Amino acid sequence: MLWDIFWVKIVATLFIFAITCLSGFYPLFKVSRAKGHHSLIWAESLAAGVFLGAGLLHMLHNASLTFRQAHIEYPMGLLLAGASFLLLLLLEHIGRSIYEEQGFGNGFAFLAVCMLSIHSYLTGVALGLTHSISMTVIIFIAVVTHKWAESFSLALQLSRSYFLHITQIILFVIFALMLPVGVFSSVLLTQYLILPPLFSAAANALAAGTFLYLGTLHGLERAVLIKQCCHLRAFLFVIFGFTLMAMVAIWV
Repeated sequence: MLWDIFWVKIVATLFIFAITCLSGFYPLFKVSRAKGHHSLIWAESLAAGVFLGAGLLHMLHNASLTFRQAHIEYPMGLLLAGASFLLLLLLEHIGRSIYEEQGFGNGFAFLAVCMLSIHSYLTGVALGLTHSISMTVIIFIAVVTHKWAESFSLALQLSRSYFLHITQIILFVIFALMLPVGVFSSVLLTQYLILPPLFSAAANALAAGTFLYLGTLHGLERAVLIKQCCHLRAFLFVIFGFTLMAMVAIWV
């Protein structure tokens, strides 16, 4: 059974890595720097709902349950989730300030790489520490629904920066590798070390905070729940994504 989970994690990781690279190829090598792009609002809305559901109903729930079983009365899971949420919000505020002063400069692109790399690494760690195929699939679904758009957007930001083209590629590759690094580092730790359950709970809580951020405030005023708040069809996709995760929680 453990080997079955191991290979599911490997296949999921390779699939996510392939999507990340393919989605970033076009902006980095084909798109003119003067061109923009129109995000598929339906996919972004669905991803927002999936993130909210996966973060709240699965990852944060499991983390909080583990902390309670360890007789820790303090809401440690909520604290860690809030900390990672606020960290990404801080980085995005800094990036927004740089963008308003410099436009699509190097600082803005570099901060975007840092923010999304943190999210990817924590997600990878959480994926690598899962103990069931069902939880692995839940995280995989949450990642796949947004990874292509996230990768495309980041590659576009890098292509608009003033970094040398080779530097743009290196930064994107670093971002693309963060999730696999998170997965394999946590898998290796569990293979050679006996990790306490609280380690997995902490990783889940931190990753849940990044999920909640990407499902709510990522992009600040351009976030789906803000910009599309009066767009009923888009909001229905948010509800559908959240409901999907809620239904999965019945059996998981």
